[in-house]
Amino acid sequence: MIAGQVILLAVAVMVYFGFAHRVLDRLRLSDRAALLFLAAMIAGGFLPDIQLGSSLSINIGGGVIPLILVGYLWSKAEKHEISRSVIAVVITAAVVYAALKIMPIEPTHNFFLDPLYFVALLAGLVAYLAGRSRRSAFIAGTLAIFFNDLLARIENIMAGITTPIAIGGAGVFDAIVIAGFIALGFAELTGETLERISLEAQGKKGNGKIDSPGTEDNPVKTENEPGEGDA
Repeated sequence: MIAGQVILLAVAVMVYFGFAHRVLDRLRLSDRAALLFLAAMIAGGFLPDIQLGSSLSINIGGGVIPLILVGYLWSKAEKHEISRSVIAVVITAAVVYAALKIMPIEPTHNFFLDPLYFVALLAGLVAYLAGRSRRSAFIAGTLAIFFNDLLARIENIMAGITTPIAIGGAGVFDAIVIAGFIALGFAELTGETLERISLEAQGKKGNGKIDSPGTEDNPVKTENEPGEGDA
């Protein structure tokens, strides 16, 4: 079983048992919606690719479903966050593109990590730093890999190369999935850590409300304040 499917199964278990409830609240996803998306990604990965051209195709689980999820998250975001996420996508895609030009395509003994996973890790980190909020980070990490696949196709056409490219299929499926969830993980971990620090500082001061600087969608809330809500 490929790494992307293992990650999706692990996330599905966390969602099912309620461990990811706060993250889903900030993504404005209900538990049921999250499980449906995860199940669709896993099942779609085994379905035949959709042909987009003579040498370009897209996998349903690794390409189509993540794009639908990105569209759903955008529909739930405020205008300023949509603008921020678009900028984050551009920045992350540019960094990934540059990294792919420098790094070897295949694993080598001189490199400590498979280039595929290194690129996914890099995309996730940059997406978080550029996107800040959980939605923006996930969107940027996912779309950065997707757009780089399209750029690879365009470059092949210009060079007269007809090598087939499958967006979201096989190894690319791993990169798209891992990049999105790594970005989300960075946002959640950093946001929760800085929120805890802010709460401790608030407790020492004894009064006043301090907003968490962790992420744009991660304000410090009292026990009676609602979260961002489910979809």
